[in-house]
Amino acid sequence: MRHPKGMLELAAIINVDSLIEAAGYPLVLLLVMAESGGVPVPGETALIAGAVFASQGKLSLPAVIAIAAAGAIIGDNIGYVIGRRGGRWLLQKPGPFHRQRLEVLATGEPFFERHGPKAVFFGRFILGLRTWASWLAGATKMRWRTFALWNAIGGIIWASAIGIAAYYVGRSAESAVSAFGIYGLVAVAIAALSLFVAHRRRRRRSAREEEAIAGRRSARAEETIVAPRSRSEAHAQRDAAGDLR
Repeated sequence: MRHPKGMLELAAIINVDSLIEAAGYPLVLLLVMAESGGVPVPGETALIAGAVFASQGKLSLPAVIAIAAAGAIIGDNIGYVIGRRGGRWLLQKPGPFHRQRLEVLATGEPFFERHGPKAVFFGRFILGLRTWASWLAGATKMRWRTFALWNAIGGIIWASAIGIAAYYVGRSAESAVSAFGIYGLVAVAIAALSLFVAHRRRRRRSAREEEAIAGRRSARAEETIVAPRSRSEAHAQRDAAGDLR
């Protein structure tokens, strides 16, 4: 799924790091809750920023995770009620973020049909769908108890996994900067990117070679099938000519 343009624009406008440093826990709660309820704001970015500040001793990691999980669960329930009462037409209705809502419908509905209630859990980890998953659950008339269960599981695991990962990445980054300096880290990043690009090119080249080999094999197989048919048709024509004589 493509990143919704509206979310990227809002994320660019809002300097989440500085806001989290200034407002702390209440802003983490507000942004996560708003994103989960259907407003495309950088809620996950707020969680990551809070966890990074926790790695620097400015916030408490357990508190950041608990607040983010609570915001996700509350926001999703608000979105569920909106989708339940408004129905599918609410996602199709022209207005703010209309294009993003249509994109979510096009990709989210098959996702919900394929995974059922578990889509509420998986949708928590997908950018874009995370914003509108609760609306889709309500619009498709999913039972609230089923939604609430998967929503709570997804919100808690999402907040814990993202928060812990960001916490340890923040600590590692801080240690690396102090050990190697910023220029050393930039050099490492460039080297890693170069290796990644080279690996991707090698995989694409191998895929093209495999496709070419498969194409040649297919052509040979068709030739072996067509040749016996041609011979049998020639025999049939000769036999028919002999009968006419």
